[in-house]
Amino acid sequence: METQKNLNHELLHWVSLKMILEYLIAYYGFVELSELIRINCFKSNPSLESSLKFLRKTEWARLQVQWLYIRTKRDESRKV
Repeated sequence: METQKNLNHELLHWVSLKMILEYLIAYYGFVELSELIRINCFKSNPSLESSLKFLRKTEWARLQVQWLYIRTKRDESRKV
């Protein structure tokens, strides 16, 4: 359990929320993101700026985005 926590911390170290969101938008696009994480900022008139504004204020949504980033990066590294 502790090892898992350390790995998650390493993946998020020095990565800003903007960098995470840019990566996820490029990888999934807003349509798929809105299906994976059901928040309006990805579904209704989505943009990087509005999503960042919402995620900076809303911890539960930000944690879901960070979790998806970690999961995506891990899955991507396993494919290599």
